[in-house]
Parts: sequence; structure tokens; C-alpha cells
Amino acid sequence: MRTTYSTVKLKNWMQALGAVMLVSVLAACGGGDSGSNSGSTSPLNGSSLPPSPTQQPIAANAANTVAITVGAGSSSVINIPTVSVTICAPGSTTNCQTINNIQVDTGSFGLRVVNSVLNASLLGALPLTTGTSGSQIAECATFADGYTWGTVRSATVKTGGETTSTALPLQIIGDKDSSTVPTSGCGNGQPENTVKDLGANGILGIGTSPTDCGATCADPTTAATYSNYFTCPNGVSCKRTSVPIAQQVANPVSRFPVDNNGVIVQMPPIGDTGAASVNGTLVFGVGTQSNNALSVTQKFTTDTFGDMNNSVFNGNTVQAFLDSGSNGYFFADSSMALCGSNYSGFYCPTSAQTRTFTLSGVDTNKAAVSIGILSAFTLFSNGNNYAFNDLAGQLSGSSSFDLGLPFFYGRHVYYGIDQTSIGGTQTPFVGF
Repeated sequence: MRTTYSTVKLKNWMQALGAVMLVSVLAACGGGDSGSNSGSTSPLNGSSLPPSPTQQPIAANAANTVAITVGAGSSSVINIPTVSVTICAPGSTTNCQTINNIQVDTGSFGLRVVNSVLNASLLGALPLTTGTSGSQIAECATFADGYTWGTVRSATVKTGGETTSTALPLQIIGDKDSSTVPTSGCGNGQPENTVKDLGANGILGIGTSPTDCGATCADPTTAATYSNYFTCPNGVSCKRTSVPIAQQVANPVSRFPVDNNGVIVQMPPIGDTGAASVNGTLVFGVGTQSNNALSVTQKFTTDTFGDMNNSVFNGNTVQAFLDSGSNGYFFADSSMALCGSNYSGFYCPTSAQTRTFTLSGVDTNKAAVSIGILSAFTLFSNGNNYAFNDLAGQLSGSSSFDLGLPFFYGRHVYYGIDQTSIGGTQTPFVGF
């Protein structure tokens, strides 16, 4: 899931909500999905899958770690990794609230919390960000299938044993009436301003960028066309506006005192047909503590937003990215059968499939990587499973390859935050 000013937003995991709900209906009615491989005695159906990675997460018992859980969560959506986050009013150590089921999203940048999960005392104490005219600033974070709309406010953020040095900007999702959504520059797809529609209580965007837009939204020239941010005089009539980088929704990790240069997402290996739930570990910092040394086989320099724009799949140059916020692999492949209407958007091959692609970053490093894919019908046939490592879906066009959460199982995936825009020397990277 990514939230930038560009028109390409990828957050396809919401497709799975309908699929999971339908699994329960099918189980109760004895139904099936036409054209599926439901008659197969084996999920592989005579084929094989590439070897799965086998790394285990470290224990989440150090100050720079927090436990990740994949399970039913707040809305019974599959492959949603979540953590607990504590939000405090600026300058307060008592007006705080711990919120569970916050999605870990390496494809976006900044904390976003659904307003309905915050208590009135805390919400009222989070200062609104205002523009030069004193009008409140709101943000429209747009994705492929929808958008979040709400004010930008300030709060101190804690997760695990880490706390931001100062209050930072975050988005409060859904605290503005739907009538205030701008008719221009927002509103593509469905609103995702509730826990049910979002699939989680919020989003913790911890990818490679320190803010969710950067110079594009800070420069009035480009902000007039591309900004995520809107100024709302008297709370209404919202129009695009430029916002200084210091006031943009910020990646909380970049604001930690020490472990602020990146993260490691560590998920355990799982079986081919999934698991009911799994526990992983989110580690803060790279090379800052004894438990977060940079230990990778492959490392790629990316653009600011974590993209590897010179990657190749099926002979086409694609923009590839490692995105824990997507619940499957998403890419275009006309040779692979799509599911019937019950699982629209997912692939349902009649036998196990392997797809190989080449990752290539800004640097010259290249690596061929293979992934395994099973029919979504087969995987969803057990309505008790919420974690899957070989689920894939269709992505329109051939310009992107989204390596979603299935890629993370059995791996330690590293993200180095771009520090060049904030006076540092580290360029953004991903590795595993």
C-alpha cells in the first residue's frame, strides 16, 4: 500500500475481505467456485513450488522491537500484519491511548488512525495542523481502490520501547464529514474511513521515505496539481495546498532518537496452504543495536519511496516494490487463470505455479527471485486461515510488480530510510 502524490496507488488487500466473508457462506451452503481446482486431491495438483525461505523472527523482547500479529484482526481481513501503537497528546505522559490492530505498511509513510478508535479526551487534545491563513489542513491519501480522508494533527507516538523525540504530524482518518471530500484531487474509488472499510484500526507507514510526499507537496508549483494536502477554511471548501515538509505526515521511525534509520520486518515461515495466525517481529533501526545488524544476501538502492524501477518481469521493465501492506503478490500475467466471481481479482491456476522476475534497483545490483502461487480458491477453502505465503492477484497493466506480504514469510526484510532530505547521507534501500 503506498501513499504518494502519484496516480499509481497500490493497496489491493481490501479485495480479500469479500473473499473471506464468502468462504464462510460457501462453507455453510456447500457451494463452490466454477472453474476452480476444487476436485484436486493436492493443493499442488502435480506441480511444485520453489523452496520457501526459512528465517525465523527474533523474540520481540528488546526495546527496539514490537510484536507483529497476522490473524483475524479487527475486520477479518487476510494477511494484515498488525502492531500496537500508543498515541499521546503533545507534551503529555498521561493523556495517551494504546491502539491495537494497526497495520504494518512498508509501502506507505506515516501514521494514520481511524478517528472512531480514539477516545474523546485524546482526540480533542491533538492539535490541528493549520496553513498560513490559519485554516485547518486535511489530507486525502489515495490508493488504487480507495482513499482515506481526514485532518492532519500532531501527537507523540510510541511503539515497542521506542518513542518519537517530539510530536509529529499524523492523519486522523474519518474525522471530517464525507461532504467535505474535495471533488477534485480526491475521492477516487471507495472511501476507507472506517475500521470496517480499512480492514484495520489504522496504518503505520514505515517505508523508505521520512514523509509521505516530500518536496512535491512543499513546492507550491507542483502542489497545485499533485499535493495530498488540502486547506479547509472553516473546515469546508477544501482545496489543494502546499505544506512544508516539517508539517507533512511523517514516518514515525525517522523521528525516534536513536533507532531511526530503518526497520526490519521479520516473519516466520508458514506452510503452503497457510496458517490461522502467525507472530513476527518489527525491529527498529539497522546497524544501531546488537539485534539489528545489516545481514542480507541481496540489497538494492531504491528511489525515495522504495521502488526498484528497473526490475523485469516477462520481458517488461516494471516498478517492483516490497510492500507488507498488500495481502498478496499483485502483477499482470495473462497466462495464469483468474478466479471466478467469488474471488474476483485473484489468480486460480489449476496447479501450483512458479514465477521468476529480476529485481534491479537504482544501483547496478540485480537478482533473480522466484515466487510460488496456489489457487486462491484452494487457499480460501479453509475459512480459519488468515496467513498465506503463495496468494496472488491481478494488477492492471504490466508496469508494476507488487511483492506483498507473502514475500515476507520466512524472511528478514530490511528498509533503509532516505536521510538525504533531512541532512543525512543514507540513501534509501531494501534488502533481504
